Amino acid sequence: MSYDVVILGLGYVGLPLAQQATRAGLSVLGFDVDETVVRALADGRSHVDDLSDSDVKAMVADGFLPTTDETLIAQARTAVICVPTPLSEGDGPDLRAVLGATSAVGRNLRPGMLVVLESTTYPGTTDDEVRPRLEQLSGLTAGIDFHLAFSPERIDPGNEVYGAHNTPKVVGGYTPSCTSAAAAFYGRFVETVVQTRGTREAETAKLLENTYRHVNIALVNEMARFCHELDIDLWDVIHAASTKPFGFQAFYPGPGVGGHCIPIDPNYLSHNVRSKLGYPFRFVELAQEINTTMPAYVARRAQNLLNADGQAVRGATVLLLGITYKANIADQRESPAAPLARQLAALGATVAYHDPHVRTWDIGGVPVSRTDDLEGATASADLVILVQNHREYDPDHLARIAKRFFDTRGVTSSREAHRL
Repeated sequence: MSYDVVILGLGYVGLPLAQQATRAGLSVLGFDVDETVVRALADGRSHVDDLSDSDVKAMVADGFLPTTDETLIAQARTAVICVPTPLSEGDGPDLRAVLGATSAVGRNLRPGMLVVLESTTYPGTTDDEVRPRLEQLSGLTAGIDFHLAFSPERIDPGNEVYGAHNTPKVVGGYTPSCTSAAAAFYGRFVETVVQTRGTREAETAKLLENTYRHVNIALVNEMARFCHELDIDLWDVIHAASTKPFGFQAFYPGPGVGGHCIPIDPNYLSHNVRSKLGYPFRFVELAQEINTTMPAYVARRAQNLLNADGQAVRGATVLLLGITYKANIADQRESPAAPLARQLAALGATVAYHDPHVRTWDIGGVPVSRTDDLEGATASADLVILVQNHREYDPDHLARIAKRFFDTRGVTSSREAHRL
């Protein structure tokens, strides 16, 4: 048996990629070290937002094989590494999962194979970390015996317009022939493939994309603070500025940034600049400072809203609506709702939450109760904070029935709501 591709890491990046490759008629092997994940996928059960159980069952019916047996990697013509790279204590990426997956590929690498790293990381990882390990374990030489490339993932959970098929795919190889091999592979199931000069350019492109968003979100988050003090409606300002047909792109303030990309990825570049060049990437570090303090700012605004009515935050019931990092998905990674809940609890508030996508929520020992009664809990809470605007919510209606309603997403028009 042989496979067109083995995808290592069957999470938010790897599984949608496997689905698209399977749909295009490729024979796909999925490798993961988590036996629970592999068993669930084999039984047709999904654990990511973008794929339903029926999607996974269709993949399995079309030949997709999830496995924990790394020896099967040797049967694939291409290996794509899609494992997570969380922040380490030094603000650089934790490469343990990448190096573990690389070792699994290296032990099973065969001449002529293509190896692609998709995990977000700092520039130079593919050439300086992945390549030597592959060569040492296999005895083969990159660019001669096998192809090596980097292709940044661009998965946007919950996006109903852009997916793996129609989102342009950036690829950069260790050599020009490696780039060509990677472009040919992705061209089998992705509409547009963009080739860069090499792996470092492809790695840095991913970081630039997210740094751009990180910095601009920080800009409007800082503006939100002084616009509130100056009694300026920032949401109206952004709407007015957005009418300019050139030279402006709208970004919006919020209670903080979440997910894997925005709060984490720019730090890889900042860490790389500091460690290799000895000076700071000041835009990123300032943006990080602003964005990470937004939950504390929202907590202070909440405290002030209660104080304005003569009620102390200590002993008050605060209901958080939507605790995921993005609307209409279940993903809680780096959600600002967690530090916000901790800030409110530290001030003495009794914190509860409602989220139709999240059944349980553990934020490290802070007691937070869940409610299924959206309207009842909204009406009875001393303060309701809209943290994430899921499609199940009618913010203006909820604002009308709440004692106090704090909208951190700028979606209400009701006079009863206070906006960030």
